[in-house]
Amino acid sequence: MKKSTAILLSLPVIVGALGYFVDVYDLLLFSIIRVPSLKSLGLGPDDVARRGQDILQYQMYGLLLGGILWGVLGDKKGRLKVLFASIILYSLGSIANGFVHTFEQYALARFVTGLGLAGELGAGITLVSEIMPKEKRGIATSLVAGIGLSGAVFAFFIRQWFVGPTGDGWRMCYYIGGGLGFLLLFLRVGVLESGLFKSMEGTDVRKGNFFMLFTNGRRFKKYITSILIALPNWYVIGILVTFSDKFAGTMKVRGTVDPGFAVMVAYAAITVGDILIGFISQWMKSRKNSLWLFHIITILSVIWYFNLQGQPSASVYWVCLFLGLGTGFWAMFVTMAAEQFGTNIRATVATTVPNMARGSLSLVVLPLFTGIQKVLPASKAYFQSGWITGLIVFAISSIALAMTEETFGKDLDYIEQ
Repeated sequence: MKKSTAILLSLPVIVGALGYFVDVYDLLLFSIIRVPSLKSLGLGPDDVARRGQDILQYQMYGLLLGGILWGVLGDKKGRLKVLFASIILYSLGSIANGFVHTFEQYALARFVTGLGLAGELGAGITLVSEIMPKEKRGIATSLVAGIGLSGAVFAFFIRQWFVGPTGDGWRMCYYIGGGLGFLLLFLRVGVLESGLFKSMEGTDVRKGNFFMLFTNGRRFKKYITSILIALPNWYVIGILVTFSDKFAGTMKVRGTVDPGFAVMVAYAAITVGDILIGFISQWMKSRKNSLWLFHIITILSVIWYFNLQGQPSASVYWVCLFLGLGTGFWAMFVTMAAEQFGTNIRATVATTVPNMARGSLSLVVLPLFTGIQKVLPASKAYFQSGWITGLIVFAISSIALAMTEETFGKDLDYIEQ
């Protein structure tokens, strides 16, 4: 027992968790301070929602591009080098967010931040997966994500401390994020490179070839299904939780709904879910079955969300809590993706998959959501497009999960030819 605990609390796991903590803080900070920061730039109520959605898309574009860039470099140059470079970029990007004065500057700063943030989770999960015994791999990666996701909760309390009633002080939230990133650089110094990656040095193995994922039918299917499994995550966070105030208005919810608080509540529950799923997967001896369980919790929570007509605002936060718990499978889905591919493209997969899933908000979920609104009566368009989008998203992700192979206890010491 002591040996197992020591392994799970080893330096790579602790530093990986802290790294993802800073990653999530910076990633979700815009959603948490969206309203006060955009109002301080002179935007009206309608523009806060519209321009906020636009800025969120720019951030996602950065994540998409960065996912490919850092993934390839992670397999070619090493997991640790990617972690160092990406931390520097997103820390600088976060600080730059504090100096913006126009919508265009804000969008560019979020794009740069997203570009840097794209490298943290995939490289960290790959590194932890490759150094952990296969029997403890799922629990270790769940601890990394579970602890890391509490960064969103921390971001909310930072907003509470620094953002005043008039919206002043939101810039300090970004400066703190950048400072935490640079502090993380010093903690990374003692972490060693993956032995599986080092074993490929000096060989003629093709490393970090992104196109290998598309030249083989079986690899392509595994890659696409790995991404589609997580579509509900960014539908839930990117639409239902981030714009919970707007949905509450369409459902005539009594009282004021604070989307920043909704994000905090959801991520507090996601933290719990991501830790729980590691132990549940271990108990079930199955990655897939644990994912199905959380999938069902999310579906039931979404149904509850769209039946809040006339309820008090507290009901919205309770639903967000269960939505967060149900989508608390982020680490497990990234771990499954990493386990399905060989060492020579594992970082490429583990880095691109979560960022493609995040990017699906801009490429799939938001365009679908806004497109459906255009063909519906204006009075009900926002509400109805919300649940119709969810229906489509869950149908796709369920099919993807059904097609995904079980990876529990899989040996990772192999390469892709």
